[in-house]
Amino acid sequence: MSENVRLRPEIAALTAYSQGRSPSPDGFKLSSNENPYPALPGVLEAAAAHVEINRYPDGAAVALRTRLADRYGVEFSEVIVGAGSSSLLQQLFLAAAGRGDEIVYAWRSFEAYPGFVTITGATSAHVPLTDALEHDLPALAAAVTERTRVVVVCSPNNPTGPAVSADAFEAFMRAVPAEVLVVLDEAYQEFVTDPLAVDGEKLIGEYPNLVITRTFSKAYGLAGLRVGYAIGPARLLAAARATAIPFAVTELGFAAALASLDRKPLLDERVAEIVVRRDRLRGELIEQGWAVPSAQGNFVWLPTGEHTTAAADAFFDADIAVRPFADEGIRISIGEEESIERILEVSATLHRQR
Repeated sequence: MSENVRLRPEIAALTAYSQGRSPSPDGFKLSSNENPYPALPGVLEAAAAHVEINRYPDGAAVALRTRLADRYGVEFSEVIVGAGSSSLLQQLFLAAAGRGDEIVYAWRSFEAYPGFVTITGATSAHVPLTDALEHDLPALAAAVTERTRVVVVCSPNNPTGPAVSADAFEAFMRAVPAEVLVVLDEAYQEFVTDPLAVDGEKLIGEYPNLVITRTFSKAYGLAGLRVGYAIGPARLLAAARATAIPFAVTELGFAAALASLDRKPLLDERVAEIVVRRDRLRGELIEQGWAVPSAQGNFVWLPTGEHTTAAADAFFDADIAVRPFADEGIRISIGEEESIERILEVSATLHRQR
């Protein structure tokens, strides 16, 4: 009987990552921070024209890594590619931490962090966000102990929205011991408009313990193909690459990412439209009376507190799927233009009922 098979108790108790629920075909799925636009024009056609699905993909991702290395002005060995930035985060955790170690991160932040830490055998050390739902970087640095192997900074922070300032991050890097790996998770960097926000690209080569992770899933609209990348010191990335599942990224994913990089002007136009929509939605929610924190990703945070489950149900009844975090709040992805009015109708009713 399967009950007799021995499993790691912490893994057996671990809840699998759960996707946001989906509305009807005519509704709005705003629960997974997906791009409302399809892949950039011509991307899938260009990719499919060069893909032989009966062959394994290039396990070394040579073409994409070379292109990204050129784009960021780094060596080939200073870039790795994985099945989304989530996969790369897990690989980095596995490379640096194990039983008896700690991984430090702000909370609430990306909901997959705790599970990734548990898989390594290490322990999570949570540092609360500030009252403005931002990273408390001095507290994060102070939480580092002799057991700490990794510190993660998510900017913009998923699910609350604020970005870390460049000055605060550099002060943080000076405070963290050089033997501790720092991962700057920038899955939403393309949507950042705050001129004071940290930009990992400007820090490349500055710190021997810093790795930056980014993705093609969000701004580029390739979530279904799972392609992300990391930039950092070659030794650290080689260790992370050694923990990867072979051939985790398909050749179609590689080809689509390469084709997307050729279409940056159109990408920038789409991102700008989403940013305008995001800022307008946040402004309207604030006018309704909601205390919406700074929004620098492709989503906004609605602080619904103890009413979160009921609020999420109210949105779902209006055929809008959002992402609830019990007793804390709701993350609403920026979707189609037509969704904005319906979101505001529901949020106005919820605010009146508080």
